[in-house]
Amino acid sequence: MAKIETYREYIQKLLIKYGNYKLDAEEVEVQLIFDTKRDHYQILDIGWERYDRIYNCVMHLDIKNEKIWIQRNTTDIQIAKELVEMGVPKEDIVLGLHPPYKRQYTEYGVA
Repeated sequence: MAKIETYREYIQKLLIKYGNYKLDAEEVEVQLIFDTKRDHYQILDIGWERYDRIYNCVMHLDIKNEKIWIQRNTTDIQIAKELVEMGVPKEDIVLGLHPPYKRQYTEYGVA
């Protein structure tokens, strides 16, 4: 259980770091979503840019089976690399944004 608590802390720290950016559009809000009971964590952009609705999941990470799953990353930030630098073993990081058959060719966990 201590491992999961540590992973929750790492993910929240990472998303807070990248969720503090300010968008050019005044009507768009950056939201941090931390569901620590079900272990879902996201950065969302929500609002309006003139007449266009903005609803974008920028980053989404989950904890499943004691592993960190990177479900979405629309930035050029290397989240997995930063998690490793924090102390997460590569085999405990799953690139869920890649199809299952490709994960074996990465340097990270497969599931």
